[in-house]
Amino acid sequence: MTRRVAVVLFNLGGPDSPEAVRPFLVNLFTDPAILRVPGFVRPLLGRLIAWKRTKAAQENYAIIGGKSPLRELTEEQAAALEGVLNTAEPGDAYKCFVAMRYWKPFTEEAVAAVKQWGAEEILLIPLYPQFSSTTTGSSITEWNAECAKAGLSLPTSTLCCFHSDSGFAQATARMVEEAYDKARASLPADVPLRVLFSAHGLPEVIVKSGDPYQWQVEQTMAAVVAAMNVPGLDHVVCYQSRVTPQKWLGPSTDSEIERAAAEKVAVLISPIAFVSEHSETLVELDVEYRDHAEKLGIPGYFRVPAQNADAGFIAALADLVRRTQHSARTLCSFAGGRQCPRPHKDCPHGKANALQAKAA
Repeated sequence: MTRRVAVVLFNLGGPDSPEAVRPFLVNLFTDPAILRVPGFVRPLLGRLIAWKRTKAAQENYAIIGGKSPLRELTEEQAAALEGVLNTAEPGDAYKCFVAMRYWKPFTEEAVAAVKQWGAEEILLIPLYPQFSSTTTGSSITEWNAECAKAGLSLPTSTLCCFHSDSGFAQATARMVEEAYDKARASLPADVPLRVLFSAHGLPEVIVKSGDPYQWQVEQTMAAVVAAMNVPGLDHVVCYQSRVTPQKWLGPSTDSEIERAAAEKVAVLISPIAFVSEHSETLVELDVEYRDHAEKLGIPGYFRVPAQNADAGFIAALADLVRRTQHSARTLCSFAGGRQCPRPHKDCPHGKANALQAKAA
């Protein structure tokens, strides 16, 4: 008998109009996983931060048509993934749902849609390759809360990360290598080319408190470089999108661009922690950092596109979905069990083990 399997894709979300920018930012900055201050302060402080950032954010979104393309791109990924799953796994009926954390379609909407469809099993799949308590962790918390409200209780398996998955690494490496070859061909032979693997930053304090994100980003870079056929590749990991005065992960992407310009090295930017185009790639990387690089006289500035609905990426994602479904674990990484070193206590496997030990 055919089972109905709901595949829920987690992503950040983005405003769908200029008017949606401020409420989107309010949702973002009032999330306890993002703004880590006492609860009684957070609503007021989060709204203040959102108010202060609204005008600049609206100006950024105006560059790309006044809204984020993330919903449409994620829905394209969901449709492509659903098609692959239903072709390759004829014994089950798969339907993909999108659950955005900070804008439509919200998690609440996805829960209602899964319930209405009559799902018999749920697979939670983040579109964040690397786990962070600020992204996948927040989405899982919200999903569980909304399921409790809606009375949705079904067998559920959760994929926490796929930072070093071989299929993901190979699909990404192909895209990076294609962009590298194209960039290399457009440059004079005597101009060096460096790949900057740029990931969204985090305040250092979050990582020092146990978040595994930085370690996982570094693992992704290593896996992608190993899958590329470019001997002696000049590359570095760096971090973008700093939004608070705190000390953030480094080196920053802009500082690496400045170093490359000073050394007369061209750069190829690879958005290593994003699998869809959005404001951080289309504006920050393609407009702001490009302008900064050109003003510094950099000999070449190039960018690897995000995966979006790339066939290789979708095939890797489908494989991850199948492995999650057929795992004996309700919480699994791309490799099954825990991958993060023990000091990363915010790894969800570590937290799950701690809860089990406490219950025993």
